Amino acid sequence: MTLTLRRLALTSLISVLLLAVMAVPGRPAAAADPYTGYLMAHFTGESATGQQIHLAHSTDGLRWTDLHNGAPVLRTTVGTGGVRDPAVVRSPAGDRYWIVATDLCIGCGQNWDAAINNGSRSLVVWESTDLVNWSAPWLLDVAGGIPGGRNAWAPEVVWNPATNDYVLYWATNVPQNGVTKHRIYAARTTNFRSITTPQPYIVRPGTQEIIDTQIVELPPGVGNYRYVRASRDGQITIEGSNTILGTWTPLGNLSGIGLTGAQVEGPMWMRFNDRPEWTLYLDQYASGRGYLPVLTSNPSDTATYRVPAAGSYQLGATRKRHGAILNLTAAEQSRVLARWGNSTPVSRLQSYNFADRYVRHADYDARIDANVSPLADSQWRIVPGLAGDSGGNVSLESVNYPGHFLRHYNYDFVLAENDNSATFRADATFTRVPGLADASAVSFRSYNFPDRYLRHYDYLLRLDPITSATGRADATFRITG
Repeated sequence: MTLTLRRLALTSLISVLLLAVMAVPGRPAAAADPYTGYLMAHFTGESATGQQIHLAHSTDGLRWTDLHNGAPVLRTTVGTGGVRDPAVVRSPAGDRYWIVATDLCIGCGQNWDAAINNGSRSLVVWESTDLVNWSAPWLLDVAGGIPGGRNAWAPEVVWNPATNDYVLYWATNVPQNGVTKHRIYAARTTNFRSITTPQPYIVRPGTQEIIDTQIVELPPGVGNYRYVRASRDGQITIEGSNTILGTWTPLGNLSGIGLTGAQVEGPMWMRFNDRPEWTLYLDQYASGRGYLPVLTSNPSDTATYRVPAAGSYQLGATRKRHGAILNLTAAEQSRVLARWGNSTPVSRLQSYNFADRYVRHADYDARIDANVSPLADSQWRIVPGLAGDSGGNVSLESVNYPGHFLRHYNYDFVLAENDNSATFRADATFTRVPGLADASAVSFRSYNFPDRYLRHYDYLLRLDPITSATGRADATFRITG
């Protein structure tokens, strides 16, 4: 091969690689800055704090850590007072970001019937230039001009290079042709302060509703379509298209792996940073378990979808509900973690009367041991109480099993994953008080059995009433680093 031909071949290879990089949706203009992490925006459930903007971070896309110690990072001050279903948007230049969310707060003076039939016609929007400093929220009326439109739910956004603007799409409940149901509408915007006239975008036949849908852009060489969307419409339906606003082709659904709209909703796409693989996160709303990842090497081929093995993913301490994931550059990740990374220190609980022993988990049981190996089995984060953090209430979260907490069960103690139930939250919450045997140390009184304390007995942890000097010593611990 001549030198000229080699140069031409190298130039062609570089062009292909650049096209592949540029094909990643929302990649900043400084494309040389690789993605190194992931940011998930979500809500957690029907509570005053749950229906706000929560963030979680991951380095591998499957194991997540709640940011800001699980507390909301943004709270709406407009509309209904609550937000759900956040979409996170990065501009093509990487110099501006938006969060767009449903204006809905169940339990804040609104029930489901009102939300469905007479809900907010607006979405809540925040804007930022750095992902950490956000504007005050504003309301964007998207459904007020839709004849008979009764609400505006589950917004999503995708950049459309064909029109050089964003396509904003959402679900609105509309009576039309004798059928009242949710349909997906779409409009275009450049600034999320004004939109073009909404148009029907996805309408299923008959009485079938469609509420949740999200689009992912694929790089060249993966499948036969540039865009793939997943929708909850009775099934989790997969469709493909080469244009966002053009014709979409049905490609199948996920019923073959046992996932239909009866079990899951809120599809949320994520492309892995380090390999040509995607995960479609699905909210297990029917069982109340939050997101489940479904992996695929080709989003346009439903035969490639698979549920990963239990234990290969971890969603963190809070239940993750309908949201969005943004792949982070190193600079973005650094800013986000500096602002909201958990500042809760890692602690160990040293036995007061057996000073060589520490509280640890072993095969999900809880005990005190000396010479703990691995050390992380005896490391904890003392976080705000899951059942409420007033009055000194705390919970003990495992460092090496994030999202797992020390809880009592039949007065025994185990390490268990937070299922977000009221019972779990109460069982895993304790009031931190001065040590019963030494006021300079600490004791942990049960939140839901306030006459009982965490103590060791034959080196195993128990929840007992304390009536003797031995019991007071067994129920006293020192917090060390």
